[in-house]
Amino acid sequence: MKKWLNPGLWITLLITVAIGIWPIITQEAAKREVIFTVLMAIVFASSLNILLGYTGYVSFGHVVFFGLGGYVGMYLIKEYEASIWLAALAGGIAAGLLAFLLGKAILKLRGAYFALVTIGVNEAMRAFVNNFQPFGGPIGLELNFKVYKPYGGPADALWMVYYATFALAILVAVLSYAVKQSKFGLSLMAIREDEDAAEVMGVVPHNAKTWAFILSAILPGVVGVLFFFKNGNIEPAGAFRLHYSIENLVMVMLGGQGTVLGPVLGAFGYQRLRGFLVTNPIFKNIQLSIAGGLLLLIVLFIPAGAVGWLRNRFPRLRRVLS
Repeated sequence: MKKWLNPGLWITLLITVAIGIWPIITQEAAKREVIFTVLMAIVFASSLNILLGYTGYVSFGHVVFFGLGGYVGMYLIKEYEASIWLAALAGGIAAGLLAFLLGKAILKLRGAYFALVTIGVNEAMRAFVNNFQPFGGPIGLELNFKVYKPYGGPADALWMVYYATFALAILVAVLSYAVKQSKFGLSLMAIREDEDAAEVMGVVPHNAKTWAFILSAILPGVVGVLFFFKNGNIEPAGAFRLHYSIENLVMVMLGGQGTVLGPVLGAFGYQRLRGFLVTNPIFKNIQLSIAGGLLLLIVLFIPAGAVGWLRNRFPRLRRVLS
């Protein structure tokens, strides 16, 4: 019980709630759309952190779970008139199942080999969906406006999706903290430090990494359903964009990998920077170049990220910043 009183968890939750509640207070659609992207990024970054931050395994293909979850959910809504909640659950389960199958196959690889394979997995999935006719092939799937009527119409549905994503952002912060404080989390961090030594100490690395992979995949799958339901359509190029995975890595590294607060701060900071770049006529066409440069600077000068730097610079903050 004492571990749940850790100020690091509550600071993370307080910041997440402060970010998410802003559009609810103002009831402004423009602010809602801006903060929606931030909350979605928090879910992505915190989920990826369970794999990257706790095990040290770098995945460039994490967007595959977002895309697959989105497709499964949209297919159920379009073809079987499933509720958004059932579709979101199915999207999360599909993403978790894919992570289980992939984990058994590729988590035996280490380092650059694993990272390269994850890129191939994303491209293979995009090619498969592009030729899979039940999912609409290259055209994708599009929803009729009538699917929004049970939720009060399109305008109310947008707010409903926002609230759901807000709840997921809070949930993923709690999940990330719970994993880190558990015996399972200690096993993951032992793998990160020295996988061979962890195995000698009794950890079964392949099983632990597979479960971390599954946990990191489920919520992106759920968010994929919410995002594409909100947009009303899905197509392969938009569902499996490799640069989403690269941006997720930047967010985790920027805030601090292996911490609970870091991905939240990294997601907020990067999304605000991205918002400035895409609306600036000078930088809008080179935003990904800037993201790559930012990742290089982080690796070179602050590899522990913002939270890690603060923890190292001010030791008293180690109890506060988890």
